[in-house]
Amino acid sequence: MTETAPQTHATPRRGLPDPRWTPVMLVTGVVLLFDVVRVFLPSLITLYGRAGETAPASMGAYAALWFVLPFAAVPAARLASPRLVRAAGAVALAAARLGLQAADGGTPQLLLASAGVTAGLVFLYGCARTAAGTWVPAGLTGGLAGASIVHLALDRMDLVWRDGPLPWLAVAALCVVFLWSVRLSPASPAPAPAAVWFAFGPTLLLAGLYCGGPAMLAQDTGQHTAPFTALSVTLQAVALCMAVVYAWTTSWGWTAGLFLVAGVAAAEAGVQGLPALVATVALGACAGAAGLRTAATAESGGGRQGVAVLGGMFVFLVAAFLYYAAFDTDLGFPNALVPVAVAALVAAVATRRGRRHRSAPARRAPRRWGSITVSLALLTGLLTWRPLPAERPIGGNEFTLVAYNIRMGFGLSGRLDLDRVAAWAATRRPDVVLLSEVDRGWLLNGGHDDLARIARGLGMRYYFAPAADRLWGDALLTNLPVAEIGSTRLGRHGYPTGAQAQSIVLEVGDHEVGIVNTHLQEPRGQAPEVASIARRLAAAALPPGVGVADPRPVIVAGDLNTTPSDPRMRVLEAAGLSDPLRAFGDPPTSPADAPVRRIDHVLISAGITAVAAEAPRVPFSDHLPVVVRLRLDQARPAP
Repeated sequence: MTETAPQTHATPRRGLPDPRWTPVMLVTGVVLLFDVVRVFLPSLITLYGRAGETAPASMGAYAALWFVLPFAAVPAARLASPRLVRAAGAVALAAARLGLQAADGGTPQLLLASAGVTAGLVFLYGCARTAAGTWVPAGLTGGLAGASIVHLALDRMDLVWRDGPLPWLAVAALCVVFLWSVRLSPASPAPAPAAVWFAFGPTLLLAGLYCGGPAMLAQDTGQHTAPFTALSVTLQAVALCMAVVYAWTTSWGWTAGLFLVAGVAAAEAGVQGLPALVATVALGACAGAAGLRTAATAESGGGRQGVAVLGGMFVFLVAAFLYYAAFDTDLGFPNALVPVAVAALVAAVATRRGRRHRSAPARRAPRRWGSITVSLALLTGLLTWRPLPAERPIGGNEFTLVAYNIRMGFGLSGRLDLDRVAAWAATRRPDVVLLSEVDRGWLLNGGHDDLARIARGLGMRYYFAPAADRLWGDALLTNLPVAEIGSTRLGRHGYPTGAQAQSIVLEVGDHEVGIVNTHLQEPRGQAPEVASIARRLAAAALPPGVGVADPRPVIVAGDLNTTPSDPRMRVLEAAGLSDPLRAFGDPPTSPADAPVRRIDHVLISAGITAVAAEAPRVPFSDHLPVVVRLRLDQARPAP
């Protein structure tokens, strides 16, 4: 009988290339690239575009430049080697990410983010030519999932916007691990198919739109309770981990594609909750299906993979521009069709690959992945848990109100200033805060929840009123008792950007006051609509048993895009409203760096007196806030 020699598995020596470093390289590289993209997009809008002052064509050309430059890596890979191109892109990406941590906004932030995008694409090009195909679907999906989970755990305010030594240490450690994994990841003769690399760009867009924010799971005009927010974050983390598992194990394509398209379509149609989770899991399954391959059909590293990943990222740019351009320009079709078309593209890629390689054996995920999923999800949910602030009635008849257009939280320097906004507002000890241009998770602005972050810094409850879509609008923050709250969508009058008027009835001491919180757009027809809402609030029916009383005092406040001399102001004055800031110096509020006109207002009706009013010169937006101290002289008693 012949004795079989025992098999041994050689362990790579320390410091030598090891295939196990390939998934580490892909995950950390995608996390860094996602970080840079979340800075690049808002910097493009606030710094290069100056929030609408620059022509869209110019912004598009500037953005496209940094997505086209990486195509120079194609001839460079012929002259040098794909592995060298990969290393050069990795070093430049890490340097740009560290530079962003040090940048204090302005032109350096814009240029570093732009160069970081190009560097990240060059790195991906090199990976597409050299990374072992076995690891690519799960590695790319793991990077998107890791970036999204970290984004959630950080309360959706990334490390790049945080000051202090701890964020620096965390980013530096991530860059060290990334560069070390790039050094030790070997070049493979069997890279992943071009399809999986092409699908990465569209998948990045869908991940940015639907993965990493509880505001996508449920959104309404009310206050999200702390348990619900933590639960939604936990479920999102579970879905993201499942996406990685399916990217590693799946052997089916068309079913995943069907779920992806259906989930994205339902989410864009306004169905909240499950569709975003379904789309998240399906993204991973599609990535796995697109990467299916057998030994007989393995693709060579002839360069198609590299061009494919660059082409897919260009699809990301074009689709993102189309989706968000619809809020300022009439494209002739609903922008909801854009992510549905992108999902269909990803599904088509996955279906094609799955059909060609359906004989490929399915892999089984290690058992420990289940415990890792549960642990990550619970930890993420616990990190985002915050108790709901208590309701705090006040005595007397005076209160302080702040009205502020926060420009999605980005200050004059282009930095995300949510914590500074909250810290400044807290010094005014406000009872009511009204915010305009509140973003609850647009990828274009970095995917932040401005409202939750500012409310947490102020220790206040919040009430959101969607305007342009379910993630962008206006908000009220207060701990006063709220007797009534609602939102009325204003007419577009041919203008693409949506607007609303949030109507609130608060209890101040023993009395009621009505507030209309709005952000008027260009159409002149919106002012009469707001005037009508103000009249309705003032003349609301009295509670049973209450006799004749004066009308309820009403406040109309926000960015009205109307100067005191504008004809639209006459419409509001005809509704019984007056402008108290004229008696306090008539301070201009726009633009914040050199204000010349006042378009932000707090208008009051009879029964209210302004005790003090100002527009402080603070740099946290392109508008200045309006701060008023109000006294109720003749007020309807609270029921």
